[in-house]
Amino acid sequence: MTFKYGIDQLTVDKVINISNGSLKAIVTEEAIEKVNECRRKVEKMASSDKAVYGINTGFGPLCDVQITPDETSKLQENLIITHAVGVGNPIDRELSKIMMICKVHALCQGFSGIRLEVIERILLFIENNLLPVVPEQGSVGASGDLAPLSHLFLPLLGEGEFWVEDKIVPAKEVLKNNGLQHFQLEAKEGLALINGTQFILAHTIIGLKKMEYLLDLADVTGAMSLEGYQGSASPFKEALHKIRPFKGNLKVAERMRMLLKGSENITSHETCVRVQDPYSMRCMPQVHGASRNAYYHLNELAEIEMNSVTDNPIVLSETEAISGGNFHGQPLAMALDYGSIASSELGNISDRRSYLLIEGKFGLPRLLTEAGGLNSGFMIPQYTTAALVTENKSLCFPPSADSIPTSLGQEDHVSMGSISGRKFNQILGNLEKILAIELMYAAQAMEFRRPNKFSNIIEENFKIIRNKVDKLEEDRVLKDDINNMIDLVKNQSFIVR
Repeated sequence: MTFKYGIDQLTVDKVINISNGSLKAIVTEEAIEKVNECRRKVEKMASSDKAVYGINTGFGPLCDVQITPDETSKLQENLIITHAVGVGNPIDRELSKIMMICKVHALCQGFSGIRLEVIERILLFIENNLLPVVPEQGSVGASGDLAPLSHLFLPLLGEGEFWVEDKIVPAKEVLKNNGLQHFQLEAKEGLALINGTQFILAHTIIGLKKMEYLLDLADVTGAMSLEGYQGSASPFKEALHKIRPFKGNLKVAERMRMLLKGSENITSHETCVRVQDPYSMRCMPQVHGASRNAYYHLNELAEIEMNSVTDNPIVLSETEAISGGNFHGQPLAMALDYGSIASSELGNISDRRSYLLIEGKFGLPRLLTEAGGLNSGFMIPQYTTAALVTENKSLCFPPSADSIPTSLGQEDHVSMGSISGRKFNQILGNLEKILAIELMYAAQAMEFRRPNKFSNIIEENFKIIRNKVDKLEEDRVLKDDINNMIDLVKNQSFIVR
């Protein structure tokens, strides 16, 4: 299978697969013609006396200053150099690669006016893992991700830096070692490269891929805790959820029925006197389902964005280049903040389930240890989940609700979507740790329900845990156990479907 830039539709999975090399991506003759045709339009406008923003004028508040044809190349070079003002730690190399993949797809749609040879150079970077170093801070999310995209494309000019294995190496040196000359940009090309939302989008794509797995894992984790708690499966009946048919709720209820199917443990207490379980056990379809609804919404918007053109101006004809606002990151920024709240809530309810398991109710020993007093058992890991949950809550302030004017007031409302994207991924990283600890608690609780058997999928996941973490008999250092659990979650080792 081959993906055609500028022609086919990207999805989260396709971007990830192009990035890891499992999906080949090409520029077809159809896309080449679109790119070349748009370039001809830009060249005609650049040579005319009519002022066209970004093609023969300055930028931002200097849009009223017309530039001569002789100054055009220097203008585009200055644009990238002056906007490369990012600070902080470098983003992951995978994010740099995804940014380039998404940018190439946007450029190949034929509205940006860039030369084909510039696109081909970016493709060479992608295909040979020549990944620019991009600082994580400095974008306000409109006029797109100016600072990070400038760092991403500085190497086209022979400036900036590349990753070479784990080292940061000047771009001049890397280009020389690969037999490459730097580019001299022409009219509109600098703007086409650094206007856009690809930094926000790359963080969204990575986050969505991680969130998809964590949503499934949260259901598995919750089901294992329910088994350990010996709770009821009746709140997951289909008839209950059909009369409040939110898509995410229906999905989670269906998954809970699947995860608990065939459990001897569940059926062993169907006639017990307990009337109902706490909310964190019986309301998983409503809570996990609400987070799934947020995921569906964010994924829908991300797929629109990754198949859109987000630079500026947009070239529509030989005489018309519209200076609009497709670079504004608000559509993703707001949804990312929604996704952050949704991910945080998965951790919040997980911590509550962990707490229920150490209360010492319904046949479970307090702190999940039969030797309490001398031994603290599983008292303290819940402190860690409590800390992580609170950290996530603090990260839920929506950057998209804030705006600080820039560019002498020309850019007077910005999205801050880059911060939303980064925080979204921070929260997901914390969620991985919270679920890892709950899984460890659930496995310990399940030990006290033997010889009852659980569903096949839960038994398999129990084995995965026990291959890395033994049952806690007496107090021991739990740091290695917790780290082993976190590694299992990060490496997506659990069976979730």
